[in-house]
Amino acid sequence: MHSSTTSGARGAPVPRRRNSAHVALLSLGLSLGLLAGTVPPASAETRDATASDAEPPAAMARQARTDKTPGETPADPTTAKLPAVAPAQLPVGSAARNPATGRLEVVVPDVQRTAVLIGDSQSGGADTWPQIALHELGYSVRFLGAGGTGFVATNGAGDANYHDALTSGDWVLPHGDPALVVVEGGGNDARSGVSDGDILASANALILELERTYPSSRMVMIGTLSRSATDGGARRAEVDALLGTLASQRGIPFVSAGGWLTTHALEEFLADDVHLNPVGHQKAALLLEQDLAALKLAAAYTAVDPLARLPRELRPLE
Repeated sequence: MHSSTTSGARGAPVPRRRNSAHVALLSLGLSLGLLAGTVPPASAETRDATASDAEPPAAMARQARTDKTPGETPADPTTAKLPAVAPAQLPVGSAARNPATGRLEVVVPDVQRTAVLIGDSQSGGADTWPQIALHELGYSVRFLGAGGTGFVATNGAGDANYHDALTSGDWVLPHGDPALVVVEGGGNDARSGVSDGDILASANALILELERTYPSSRMVMIGTLSRSATDGGARRAEVDALLGTLASQRGIPFVSAGGWLTTHALEEFLADDVHLNPVGHQKAALLLEQDLAALKLAAAYTAVDPLARLPRELRPLE
């Protein structure tokens, strides 16, 4: 499980591998033109996740395995339901099953002011620019991800790409309806030489699975921190633009970080080629905070916004 990993992404290039999202989506003939339509989420063989804050009580686990009527086929542990109790009535740290996905989740305090942040080393720590911005906007942040990973990239240390980590149960998500779901990344995919098609396929599958997991939560994507295309941004800037196109087609707000190092003079605050030093994180956090506030994605809006309680297909496009 890697629900709070903060390791960096400064290692050797990550070898490519075909993941379950790629194979499943390519078999459907996914193309950029299809991304604007409704595409079934890619399937990966799932297993029950174990809550990172607390293991499910033994009695609850036994009930999930044996909750059936006489003569009925024993319940499938991947779909068996725990007691139907509202998250607010469950103790913090306890396990509950998501009725849409069948995966175990963990009860967190004040889920309606929680931001679920999926990302890489750019966001894997309380002192990183995405987390600083979200805290300033009033959120409690639940980070899921690991350095060196991305939409396709893995880090060679056992951490899967975003989609596979989600669907295989490597991550344990908050239970209920978090106020905001944030997806950040792309830098490790750029570094790994992953193709546009592979990135789009896996990113699209991730979005679909997140929408199935949290149909009432707002979502935003944050692009790839880079120099501008004319200042050596190269593949990182291209991936940022690619993710922006996908987000637009899916009706998801997008904050482009491509070019920030150049246009906002952040290059002098780099700790290495791609990661900011502490001052740089503070400066980038302010930029992100301003962009998210302009999109009305501060906690003051998402915690009370009636649109956040509607299924995504019923909401107007951003």
